[in-house]
Amino acid sequence: MNRLELSQLLLHGENSGLEFKRDDTQPRKLAGEIAALLNLQGGHILLGVEEDGTVSGLTRDPKQAEEWVMQTARDNVQPAVIPYWETLEVDDGAVVGVVTLSADAPDKPYKVKCGSSWVTRIRVGTTTRDATREEEERLYQQSGRLRYGMKPVPGTSTQDLDLRRLRDYFVRVLGTKSFPEDDSDELKQLLINLELATVATLDGHTSATVDGLLLFGKKPERFLPQSGVRAVCYQGTEPGYAVREDQVIKGPLTPLGAGGEPGFEPGIVDRAWDFVRRNTVSTARLEGARRQERWEYPQEVLREVLVNALAHRDYSIAGTDVMLSIFSDRLEVQSPGRLPNTVTVDGLRSGMRYARNQTLVNILRDYGYVDARGMGIRNKVIPLMNEHNGTDPEFIEEEHRFTVRLLKQASNSPS
Repeated sequence: MNRLELSQLLLHGENSGLEFKRDDTQPRKLAGEIAALLNLQGGHILLGVEEDGTVSGLTRDPKQAEEWVMQTARDNVQPAVIPYWETLEVDDGAVVGVVTLSADAPDKPYKVKCGSSWVTRIRVGTTTRDATREEEERLYQQSGRLRYGMKPVPGTSTQDLDLRRLRDYFVRVLGTKSFPEDDSDELKQLLINLELATVATLDGHTSATVDGLLLFGKKPERFLPQSGVRAVCYQGTEPGYAVREDQVIKGPLTPLGAGGEPGFEPGIVDRAWDFVRRNTVSTARLEGARRQERWEYPQEVLREVLVNALAHRDYSIAGTDVMLSIFSDRLEVQSPGRLPNTVTVDGLRSGMRYARNQTLVNILRDYGYVDARGMGIRNKVIPLMNEHNGTDPEFIEEEHRFTVRLLKQASNSPS
């Protein structure tokens, strides 16, 4: 950091990644700020700066201040960290200590020592507070140390799973020759082995897991209200009350049977695609002797984006579905939760593979929904949109959501 960058930080004030502190603060308070920033996206703590941005300067020798910061980070933060330290002198000769915390913090949640216990602290805007149990679970999930999808869902049993879909998966999709009888011990053990169910109580009761309900649940929304897709088609370029269609799509992710066959029941992905077909325009042209339909957005791209949103979203965030929004000039798919762990937008573009919910990915891959190489963004979404209309998909990461935006046409194209 240089003096100009420091001046800009002081000018704009505290934010989610920037904290002002005097250097006579208590070690546990400094440790709390360190842990909270690491649990979000990293950032800076400026020591020797008042809350209003006024520089008061370090009150101790810079070398002593460095030793104090490092000791605090090692003794009062778990797991221990070593932040980057530097000092900068401002115009009046006062010295500011800059504590820089990396955004690449793989060992979340970071905890701060409070008496004899360790507490998870998080950053909310310009404030730092204790994490709730749900927020702490999300941090464990981001680091890959907790698989939310393996959790038992209270009040469920294997009877809440759709055995028709399970039988179809094993027999039609996987090609097995037989399927265990309903409610048999063999079936329960099979579901446990696949992490679709788990023994959740001491009396041996078998509950469906989060992943089991999402994939094969009879009514997953009964237990997991956040399991669906909210699909809205707006008339213009911005959200508004005037909509062409507004639908909440609920049900299991997987279909029953193959498309076009008698008795076929689509899963959420196919139903979301049907919503797009109803609310976008197709044109037809002859290529040789064959009639070819051209949709406003390539089907293969849409399926990839929708499946990614459903397979990789953070299901520990309750009360919000995946959001599918169609505007007159674009289509957006918004997924609750940040990208997991160290995944970045640049990493996605270059083919970085990740899976927040590995069981979902594995089974959706069996159905052919997921790119076998796990690089659908790089190999499908980006090149197919370039080929389709010369546009680049936009990938937007915000604090609590991730959005993929597909443009209907290039900005210099005729209307």
